[in-house]
Amino acid sequence: MSRDKASTMDADLQKVFGNPVPELYEAAASLDASPALAHALELRSFLALTEEQVARVRDRVHADMDPDRAMSELSADKLRFDAQWLEAALEARDGYRSALVKLLRTMPPPAQQSRPIRTAQLRATAPLPSSSAPAPQRAGAARTRRP
Repeated sequence: MSRDKASTMDADLQKVFGNPVPELYEAAASLDASPALAHALELRSFLALTEEQVARVRDRVHADMDPDRAMSELSADKLRFDAQWLEAALEARDGYRSALVKLLRTMPPPAQQSRPIRTAQLRATAPLPSSSAPAPQRAGAARTRRP
């Protein structure tokens, strides 16, 4: 799985989220994981997969172009196909990297992420008027438009 493969953005993920990638995957499995972490790791998994595809095509082209290889084994059609495959893989890689970079730019520093957000609990300090109190005369009356 791509979770076990390295990606070119692993150091950036560790810097933003404050933990190594394997620990981030463990944290993402918990119920209280942030949606941003889940999105980042999903993009990272896709990125790792496409980077692996780029490396496979690159290695295949290098092997096909080995100077010790017989000239009769060269195939223009095979090289054209590999070029198209490489172009598609590079385009996907660039898209995933771009999306991950944009997501990481929006993340607060790790020190701010670990602090829970506290909200004030609003409480009524004055008793509400009893329902037996008469309502003001114009309460609920519709306003009339003036020309």
